[in-house]
Amino acid sequence: MLNLTQRLIFGCTLLVCLMAGLIAVAHRAIAAAGLSSVAYVLLAVSILVAAATIFLVLRPVHNLAGDAHRIAQGNLEHRVEWSSRDDFGVIAGELTRIAGRLRELRDSEAGRKQMEFQLSDAVLQSIFEPIIVTDGRGHVLKVNQAAGELLGEAATDRMALANTPGGEKILNAIRAAVSMQKAVATEDEAALLPMRIGNQDRSYRLRTSPMRDSEGRLLGAVTVLEDVTTLQDTDRFKTQFIAVASRKLRNPLLQLRRGLYALGQGFGGELRPLQADLIASTINESEKLDDLMGDLIEVAELDTGKRELKPERLRPLQELNAARDRFCEDAGEKHIRVEVKAFADLSVINADRRALRSILDNLLSNAIRYTPPEGEILLAAEETKDFVQFTVRDSGRGIEAERLGTIFDRFSTFSEKGTGLGLALVRRLVESLGGQIAIESRLGHGTTLRFTIPVAVTDVVRHPVEVG
Repeated sequence: MLNLTQRLIFGCTLLVCLMAGLIAVAHRAIAAAGLSSVAYVLLAVSILVAAATIFLVLRPVHNLAGDAHRIAQGNLEHRVEWSSRDDFGVIAGELTRIAGRLRELRDSEAGRKQMEFQLSDAVLQSIFEPIIVTDGRGHVLKVNQAAGELLGEAATDRMALANTPGGEKILNAIRAAVSMQKAVATEDEAALLPMRIGNQDRSYRLRTSPMRDSEGRLLGAVTVLEDVTTLQDTDRFKTQFIAVASRKLRNPLLQLRRGLYALGQGFGGELRPLQADLIASTINESEKLDDLMGDLIEVAELDTGKRELKPERLRPLQELNAARDRFCEDAGEKHIRVEVKAFADLSVINADRRALRSILDNLLSNAIRYTPPEGEILLAAEETKDFVQFTVRDSGRGIEAERLGTIFDRFSTFSEKGTGLGLALVRRLVESLGGQIAIESRLGHGTTLRFTIPVAVTDVVRHPVEVG
């Protein structure tokens, strides 16, 4: 395809050739008449006309092309000067108008971006909690005033931040959020960052979330340090109060249960049927209250650190069989079949026997409670890398999806049965043993709970000959 300039040159050349042909014909006619000099004059005139045409047409086009090129390169201040009002003048005017419009758009867009930047920066600086913004490689891009006051100069320097108390946890959370591209926010004690500001000790909870653009591409991460000092003090006071109150109530409750048991056995005289029913109902309620006191005391011991774990080497299959035997009678009353599925040669786990027993008893008790008669419960274990994963699956009613997110919270229960502390205690025990717990459930399709316990490290015993 030919551009405009090439087309004009081609047209002018064709015009010259045409005129030359006409002049040649005229030349022969004039030569016959003896007027050959006139033909040469006409030829010279035609060449001059063609050259003038090429100059007058191509030069304005060339100038307009140069003006358009400068505007396209970003020189929006350039103005196309043209004095005449012909078609070229119209084109020049339109180019000038386009450049002015683009200049207005550029200025307005820059102003808008500047305003957005100032607004976002003002919002960031006005937030009371320390905030650190990093890019996809973990380099610090922005910190607000609260983060600067808390971390000092280390807030903007990744190397200095790594050597600051709590800084390594912040960097690890940032790396995890960027690599997994999902928010990192845990509620346990390991997520707390102790900081000392002046003469005060503060505690912060670490929360990190990835940043994405409008198209979903990862830009970096935002880290927020939530001051939970007051909440932690309140929670500590609450835990201590519950522990003291539970212990103080345990002895009166024990005496009450003993008296009820004596009355139920007829030691206080023969009971009428209605009296016997009332005593039996009261004994059941006192047992529930005793279970609640026991759970409260155990949770309080874990929270205050008074619960001392004594890890030992345990066989997964033996622990599952022992748990099934402890609940054999309860399952038999509802005709529930409890199946154990695990290999005998599974790796030995490193766990506190009492804690593991509490975990399995709570999970199996819940499974029996919410499984209908003639149902099934599976107790299983399998090895996954450095952990043994335990599974407790029932064929019960299942749990609503909206309740799964809070199922491990204290006093969270989807029925009037139970204390509401069982699963909260289970989670704390599993985490204290170095494992994790998860739940899967769908209404009408049963519930599956899985938790992991670390595999015991094998001690290498060298023969004396190898040592010496």
